Amino acid sequence: MAGSQGVSTLCENTNEVFLDVAKLLITYADNIIRNPDEDKYRSIRIENRTFSTKLLPIRGAVECLFEMGFEEAETHLVFPKSASVEQLKQIRETIAAERDQRLRARQPTPSPQTNSAPASAQGGPVAPSQPSTHVPIQAQSLENSMSFLRTLQANFQHVMLYENPELQIKARTCIPHQQLSSTAKEKLQQAIQEDPECNLREDDLLTLELLRWFKQEFFTWVDCLPCSRCGGQTQSSGALAPSADDLRWGAQRVENHFCPACQLSTRFPRYNNPEKLLETRRGRCGEWANCFTLCCRAIGLEARYIWDSTDHVWTEVYSISQHRWLHCDSCENACDKPLLYEIGWGKKLSYVLAFSKDQVIDVTWRYSCKHREVLSRRTQVQEPWLLHTLNGLNAVKQQSLSPDRKKELIDRLLVELVEFISPKTPKPGDLGGRNSGSLAWRLARGEVGARPPPQAPGFVFVPTEREKSGRIFHLRYNATKDRYCRVSNGDEDIPGWEKGVWKKESVFRKVENDWQMVYIARTESSASGSVSWKLDCAPVGMKIKTVSVRACSQTFHSGRVCWSLRSGQNITEFSGDGEMLSVASLSGSTELVVEAELSGGEGESSWQHTQLFRRSLKELEESSFEILIDLENA
Repeated sequence: MAGSQGVSTLCENTNEVFLDVAKLLITYADNIIRNPDEDKYRSIRIENRTFSTKLLPIRGAVECLFEMGFEEAETHLVFPKSASVEQLKQIRETIAAERDQRLRARQPTPSPQTNSAPASAQGGPVAPSQPSTHVPIQAQSLENSMSFLRTLQANFQHVMLYENPELQIKARTCIPHQQLSSTAKEKLQQAIQEDPECNLREDDLLTLELLRWFKQEFFTWVDCLPCSRCGGQTQSSGALAPSADDLRWGAQRVENHFCPACQLSTRFPRYNNPEKLLETRRGRCGEWANCFTLCCRAIGLEARYIWDSTDHVWTEVYSISQHRWLHCDSCENACDKPLLYEIGWGKKLSYVLAFSKDQVIDVTWRYSCKHREVLSRRTQVQEPWLLHTLNGLNAVKQQSLSPDRKKELIDRLLVELVEFISPKTPKPGDLGGRNSGSLAWRLARGEVGARPPPQAPGFVFVPTEREKSGRIFHLRYNATKDRYCRVSNGDEDIPGWEKGVWKKESVFRKVENDWQMVYIARTESSASGSVSWKLDCAPVGMKIKTVSVRACSQTFHSGRVCWSLRSGQNITEFSGDGEMLSVASLSGSTELVVEAELSGGEGESSWQHTQLFRRSLKELEESSFEILIDLENA
C-alpha cells in the first residue's frame, strides 16, 4: 500500500465507509478484468447515482480510480484500451487485501498519522501531510482535476504542431537564419577572446539573436488595433462571434476593437495556430510564445512551451553547453531570468508546466524563490494526482522513444530536480516590472513590478489668479538650465527640476561633463524608476478643457520609457518623441498627473538606457518638457 497514495487516503475514512467504497472499486476493476473486450465496463458515467453519491464524496475513492488507469472524457471516466490492466490489478489487490483484513478484524483500523505526500517527481517540495480526520471531497475537486487534465492534454497536443516539417519550413522562410547565425558566431568568437575558458556554443548566442530579432523586427504587440477605416485609436468593447475561418485557425475568441470616431468595429481574432501567426505577426503573450516556440524548433533549437496558470506563457530553450533549460520570454526579450515574474512582476505563481514533444514537466520551482508560499496556493488539484497524471502522460508519450533518448530525458530531469531543491536568489535582472503591453494593461494585471515605496508627494501646481483669469496653465522645463518657466504666470522662474516634481522614485539628474550632455535617468542600482508632475484645479474652482503635452525621452538597447497622462482611472499613454500631443479625453477633470516610467536596459549600465530630457549643455534655450492646459469654470 506504500506505493499507492490513493489507497492510503482511502484508508483514512471510517471502517464502514472504507468497506462500502472498497466493494464498489473492486467491482469496477473485476468487471474490466473479467470482460476485457466489453466497452460498457470501461466507462463510468459521472452523473451515475452510485458514483455521485457513494464514490465522489469519499476521500481517496476517485484517486484510486485514476491510479487504476481511468481517465476523464467529458461526462465519463474511461479506462482506455492503452491503460495497463496490470496496474489496475495491482491497485485492486491492494484494496482487496485491506478490505479482507478489516472484515476479519471486524473493527476500525487506526487512521495513518504520518502519511505525507511524496515530493513531486517533477521537482516540487514535499506536500503537507493530509489530516487524519475525514474530510469529504466535494464534486468541485473532481471538476478541478478534470479541468486541469483537459489543460494538460490540450497543451500536450498543441506542441506537436511545432514538429510539423512543412510548418517548420514555412517558419524558416520568415527567419533570417543565416544572418542570425553569422552574428551569433561573431559574438561567440568575441566571448572566447575575452574569456578563453568560455564554454558556450553557437546555439546559446543564436537563442539570444533569435529573441532580439523576434522582439525588435518580427512580432508586434497589440493592445488595441488601429481602426481599419480611419486609422484612429480604438477601444476594447467586448467580443464578437468567430467566423468559420477564425475557428479554422484556432481563434475561439474574437475581440471587438471599437472606434468611437467612426463607429466601426475592427475584429481581432486571437489565433492559436502558429502557422497563421507567421502571417499576422501580432498579438499578446499567447501569440508571442506560440510563434516564438515554433521559430525555435524550426531552426533546430530544442524548445518547450511554458504554461503558467496565472495567465502568462513563454518558452524554454535547452542549452547543451550549460546542460540546462533556459527561460526565454520573447515578449520581454529576456533570457535566463526565471524570477522575473515572481520578483519583478509580483506574480503569485502556483502551477508552471513545460510542454515538449517528449514530455510535460512541472517546472514551477524554477520560477520561484518562495516555495512555501507557492505550495500553499497549489490547491486546484492534489499533488499525488498531479504526480500520477504527469507520469502517466509521459509514459504514453515516450513509449516509442529509443532507449538512448529516454536515458537523455531522465538525465536532464535529474539535473532539474537538483536545481529545484534550493530556492534561487533574485538577481538585479529579475527585479524589473513587465515591459510588454500598455501601462493600463500592466496596471490592470498587477505586473508593473514590486516597486519600492515612493517618496512622500511633493509639489502640486495650482492655478494662480493670473492663470485662472487667463484660463490657461503653461509650463516649460529646460534641462540644460535645470529650470521651469511658468509661462502663464508671467514667465515665473522655478530653479531645480525636483522643485516642480510631485513624486519620484529612483531617478536623478545626470550631468556628463565629458560628453557635455545632461538628462534625468534612473539611479545606478535601480531596475526601474518614475517621475511625475501634478496639477490640481479644484482649489480654485476650475477644471480642464483640453490638454497638450510634449516630452523628450531617449532609450538605448532594451530600455523603455512609458509616458502617461492620468486623471482618476483615466489613463492615456503618449510617446516621448518631442512632438506636442493634444488630448481631449481628460476634459472635465479637475486634476492631471503626467508620469514617466523608466525600465529595462542591459548590463551594469542599464540605468543609462532610459533618459529623459537629454540635451547638450550647449543648447541653452530649448525646452525639453511642456504642458499646456486650457481651463474652464468647474
